[in-house]
Amino acid sequence: MNPILDLLSTIPWWTWLALFLISVAVFDISQKKHTIKHNFPIVGRLRYWIETVGPEFRQYIVANNREELPFNRRHRSWIYASSKRENNFQGFGTDQDINSAGYIFIKPALLTKRLPKDHVYRENPYVLPSAKVIGLSHNRRKPYRPKQVINISGMSFGSLSGAAVEALNKGAAKFGCYHNTGEGGFSPYHNMGGDVVLNIGTAYFGIRDDDGNFIMQKLVNLTQRNPAIRMLELKLSQGAKPGKGGVLPASKITKEISDIRHVPIGKDVISPAAHSAFSNIPEMVDFIEAMAEATGLPVGIKAAVGKLDMWIELARLMVKTGKGPDFITIDGGEGGTGAAPPSFADHVSMPWVYGFSSVYKIFKEYGLTERVTFIGSGKLGLPAQAIMAFSMGVDIINVAREAMMSIGCIQAQVCHTNRCPTGVATQNKWLQSGLDPALKSERFYNYGKTLTKEILEISIACGHEHPCQFSMEDVEVAMGDNNHTRDLAVTYGYVKVPVPYDGIDKLVNCKYLGGNLTTTVQESH
Repeated sequence: MNPILDLLSTIPWWTWLALFLISVAVFDISQKKHTIKHNFPIVGRLRYWIETVGPEFRQYIVANNREELPFNRRHRSWIYASSKRENNFQGFGTDQDINSAGYIFIKPALLTKRLPKDHVYRENPYVLPSAKVIGLSHNRRKPYRPKQVINISGMSFGSLSGAAVEALNKGAAKFGCYHNTGEGGFSPYHNMGGDVVLNIGTAYFGIRDDDGNFIMQKLVNLTQRNPAIRMLELKLSQGAKPGKGGVLPASKITKEISDIRHVPIGKDVISPAAHSAFSNIPEMVDFIEAMAEATGLPVGIKAAVGKLDMWIELARLMVKTGKGPDFITIDGGEGGTGAAPPSFADHVSMPWVYGFSSVYKIFKEYGLTERVTFIGSGKLGLPAQAIMAFSMGVDIINVAREAMMSIGCIQAQVCHTNRCPTGVATQNKWLQSGLDPALKSERFYNYGKTLTKEILEISIACGHEHPCQFSMEDVEVAMGDNNHTRDLAVTYGYVKVPVPYDGIDKLVNCKYLGGNLTTTVQESH
């Protein structure tokens, strides 16, 4: 034993240190629980140490819990804790500036709603289907009632890594929500069990010819091969860069992306600013009807909001013809998960509350609110913001950046560089190798359940069974330095049309739930 000890004593201290660091690095690389430590062994551990002491340092030196944007620390901490099933409570009262303009106040009832012992929420407090069936009013062959009011917004494979898309789709399958593909097209990573909404942008990725023209038969073939596709969303614009196309550099086009998007390798791929399949509102409605007829699926539109003249024209045409979109997704100017010029991201299109309220008032004036399902997108994936949106007339909420954070995004804001350190928004194989889809899908599942549960708990506290029952008198917003508040009806100048609702049991037992109807509408009639 002594010779061995003598030999070991001759080894320099730095050798032991090097062996220790190598062991730590090997361990970090081999584990998949923490993406940062996998992608950046040893050094990545500093991030978790700094995160632990960060709140104390920021509180006195850098920033408080309310200063960081787009999502402040309070918002991110709630999402992270919820996704990991950790304690997401807070103590000692709120630290928010409740007198700041736009601050949300939800008004509880004096006596909360009492649920019977056999109520569905007592067995499953995470079930919350949409109050509306999408496509039924236009007699689509395959109407669809989403199983959840919280769903995943459009984020393309290409913008997000394959591992991230796979994690979200698997999480969607567990939670029961749908997963919007984004304009990058339907990929194998979207085919992991979750319901899918196919987003159709100006470049018609996956359903185009070599010149970028839309091909109807390719769309039909795609939906027939993939029954998980429940709806089609025609993207007119998005919050981050409305009215502007994009460029996918040739250097980023892999064989896989080329096959999925039906684009050539070795050439930059341009997403035009405008659609080539139509050029005005009547042609757009005809295009929507043609896709719905060919596929049998509900078809909607997604847009950020600016000028209102074409919205008015669309509403008038829908009244006149009885045709048009089955759902409308309003994206706020504050939204955006991909790259965009600051001039567009910061200044072009209205914030969500102004954009949605403007469009909703038009459709209310023309008596169209019951024919259309309204979907909100743009920083609405937090309980208070979601309740406000439901009170204003939203039926469904799409979450994007909140979903990204639930699977590991740390708001590094380098999505446009292909150097996302968590592997969420990059095509770098090494960086995305640390993102374990099995683990991260569970994280999104937990986030979705927690958000739904809190929305339900707030609804019950306000005397409602379903958030569709919220009215604009249930929520007030602070008006600024005068410390006064006004309800949403006064603030935005309209009253929400009540959503027909006949109890949660009717929703969970609906034959259209999840799009699993075995007979078509015409056949059932």
